[in-house]
Amino acid sequence: MYFEISDFNALRTALHRLEESLLKEHLSEDFVFTGKLVADELLSNVLQHGGKKAYFKVSLTGDELLLSVKSEDGFRPPEKSTLAEPLAESGRGLFLVDALCARREYTEEDGVKVFLKIER
Repeated sequence: MYFEISDFNALRTALHRLEESLLKEHLSEDFVFTGKLVADELLSNVLQHGGKKAYFKVSLTGDELLLSVKSEDGFRPPEKSTLAEPLAESGRGLFLVDALCARREYTEEDGVKVFLKIER
């Protein structure tokens, strides 16, 4: 599955299509929620910090869900995530992504790639 996302309306549409696709694969509702949450955090970061367009790929491989997010201008998130202060209005997204995913990688070609262990 592939999406080009240029605004938050397109983001909502992509997340809805992701949800439908994962449910058709008979994945647990909790896993589908986690996948949507991770995708939302990564894509929102690109839209807020990394240019005007995000490129989003989704694939199922063996026992993993692979989400890949690349920004139009090559935005690269920090390698290490840190937890924001409890009262901060932002700064938790990448920390949540890292807590929920088996691993996170970055390449110039694919952007940010995260891997989630599939739960059925």
